[in-house]
Amino acid sequence: MTLPKDAFRRFQEELAALDKEIEQRSPKSRKETAKQAALSAMEKAKEEFLALKARHNLTLADVVSFFPEEEGIAYLQSLIVQQAQAKPRRGRKPKGSEMP
Repeated sequence: MTLPKDAFRRFQEELAALDKEIEQRSPKSRKETAKQAALSAMEKAKEEFLALKARHNLTLADVVSFFPEEEGIAYLQSLIVQQAQAKPRRGRKPKGSEMP
């Protein structure tokens, strides 16, 4: 049993109208709110971690040794990559003949 194409098109148009109505109701999309929730959760976890680190005088070695070896190595590698990206390396100035 197939529906006539007009009914299908009308159904598609109604769905599109409902989608637009939903988008107009909520100013933020679901993806944006999910990203913000994840960021706020990450910030909260970071604050808690920093508080624990300060309270117990933890070092980076203490933190890394808490995790399994593979995860600790991956964490250290990510720190190295972040540090390398944060400060671009400056090359030496080329030696050129200076004209008097």
